[in-house]
Amino acid sequence: MLRTRTLSALVLVPPLVVALWIGLPAIAAVLVLVALLGGLEVFRLLRAAGFPSLSLFGTALAMALVLEAAVAPGSEKGLLLVAVGFVLAGVGSFGREDPRDGVVTWVATVFGSVYVGLIAFVLHLAAAAPAVPADAPLHVLSAAQGWILLLVLGVWSFDTGAYMVGRQIGRHKFLTHISPSKSIEGVVGGLVATTVVTALMLGALGQNALGGLALGPLLGLAAQAGDLAESMLKRAAGAKDSGTLIPGHGGVLDRIDSFLFAGPVVALYVAALVH
Repeated sequence: MLRTRTLSALVLVPPLVVALWIGLPAIAAVLVLVALLGGLEVFRLLRAAGFPSLSLFGTALAMALVLEAAVAPGSEKGLLLVAVGFVLAGVGSFGREDPRDGVVTWVATVFGSVYVGLIAFVLHLAAAAPAVPADAPLHVLSAAQGWILLLVLGVWSFDTGAYMVGRQIGRHKFLTHISPSKSIEGVVGGLVATTVVTALMLGALGQNALGGLALGPLLGLAAQAGDLAESMLKRAAGAKDSGTLIPGHGGVLDRIDSFLFAGPVVALYVAALVH
């Protein structure tokens, strides 16, 4: 099982590295594809959990949120897009004979599209990121590349730290009704790992490394919450994985769940505290 997961990770990493190297157009293209596949998966899970939806419309709306972030990041058009989607999903639900089914369809459609559409905050982060100073260790990277790399390494370090510490000394479980394997010790290990990595990345991007004491725990907790949120959805659907697209890893949603919550947190940190 571990060998399969390792081989699958080796397949996933090169496209990500290539997209980061090419820049925003490639990153945006990857995220649109992610929104497409993730949308199909989340609406399949919702359907299995007993929540009907307008799945094709919801998936299209999730993709539109990513496209909007690529074309006009930081604008208010994203909120307008959500509002229009909210209205159209409501109108589309009028056809359900049982009004209760109509309400559930409406709510599930908006929820699924906005949930997957959170991946667009990776692009909002790229747009808000400050330039990397010429004397910074990672000055060869653009602002977008540097801060997206910080997000990626922060999430990965939390996952790795939580897994290793939880596996070795995890004794005290929490939220077992959602994810039986999670332990408090694992969460602490993940938070320490992501705080160290985030501080190092901030310093390498020309920022105050002490900011990692704030951003690291926030990023780690958001990543954990994103993982638990998807686990709750899968539990409701009676599914082990969100899909079978990636051997050893499940579906696309299984790979991006942490980023859906961590992306907005890092983007907010940059917008509020970094100049």
